[in-house]
Amino acid sequence: MPTYYYRAVAASGEMLEGEMEAPTQASAIDRLQNAGHLPISAEERTGKPGASRRHFFRLSLQGNKIRSKEITILTREFATLLHAGLPLDHALKTLQDISSHAPVKALVMDIHSRVQGGATLSSALEAQGPVFSRLYLNTIRAGEAGGALDVVLSRLADYLDRSSELRSSVLSTLLYPAILLIVAILSILVLMTFVVPQFIPLFENAGQALPLLTQLVFASAEFARQYWWILLLLLVLATWVINKQLQNPDVRMRWDARCLQIPLYGELITRLEVARFARTLGTLLLNGVPLLNAVGIVREVVSNRVLASVIDEVATSLEQGGRLTRPLLQSGCFPPLAIQLIQVGEETGQIESMLIKIADIYDDESRITIQRLLTLVEPVLILGLGMVIALIIISILLAMLGLNELVI
Repeated sequence: MPTYYYRAVAASGEMLEGEMEAPTQASAIDRLQNAGHLPISAEERTGKPGASRRHFFRLSLQGNKIRSKEITILTREFATLLHAGLPLDHALKTLQDISSHAPVKALVMDIHSRVQGGATLSSALEAQGPVFSRLYLNTIRAGEAGGALDVVLSRLADYLDRSSELRSSVLSTLLYPAILLIVAILSILVLMTFVVPQFIPLFENAGQALPLLTQLVFASAEFARQYWWILLLLLVLATWVINKQLQNPDVRMRWDARCLQIPLYGELITRLEVARFARTLGTLLLNGVPLLNAVGIVREVVSNRVLASVIDEVATSLEQGGRLTRPLLQSGCFPPLAIQLIQVGEETGQIESMLIKIADIYDDESRITIQRLLTLVEPVLILGLGMVIALIIISILLAMLGLNELVI
């Protein structure tokens, strides 16, 4: 039977932690609740005897930087404590006690001291600088105004979880082709800098004119071996120039517009951005943030400048009393399905839930599009590597055939 490492708060407010055997995680949580405790975490023990998967904070805390994963976990546990009926001050003190890493503990301690000093929770969070995003702060303000901080924090944690899940899914899917590309490049470099140069003296001493393909391959190999540092310098310089150019708003706008026009890749970018737009806007509206303010916040989370400019037009339309869907339809950038569903949401008064549904749809479509891209990229990489290696081999074989004819 699995062993679970748990943390819980007793009815007296005392922090409890330990291990228990249970068939499932849900069973372990039920046992803690039946004992009158408030479960904070229950994780299955793995690895060597005595080793546990400790509290969620330990999963990704490294160094002194507080990452988005820690903020998500902090939000989830904060919501759990408030939902259980703990006062804000008591909930913050409990979070401070269960935090197992110094940066997180210091963060909660500062928030707690500010709240004790009379500051609102949103003000205390804002004082932490860039740790909490504008979206996070405005959502907390809406929760404070509506008196439903526990619900708002729970929704906010759901939003952060889904965003992180999509990002992790995309990165893990792209890992294999990235490794394949690196292996292909390294294989070609090894051939051109170590293998091919071994044949050059052999054919030079023969005193015979080499085929054009062989000359090109040998010249490339010599250049790569002697001037590899120039290639590296050019790569770094090109990266710097591109990044510098993309800081220009006009250049970035043209670049993003071209990206949207690339087959499959453009579809992927659009679906990812629409999913991010819909989930962020839906979460803000569900938590009571006014529509115009919410659109202004969403503008900051959309990275493609073309789509961001469309959202600017949406904000202008709303200021003039217009509707959300008209600028989206006129732009021609947003998928018709998304526009139709938003329009239905406006007409039925359920735009918040409709936006979340749109985000779920386009999250799934993004994963499908990535898979379609990979089915094209992987064979192209393998075929490209095979063609380069074949050209190198053919160039050497042509030279060797020339030597045989000379001997005959």
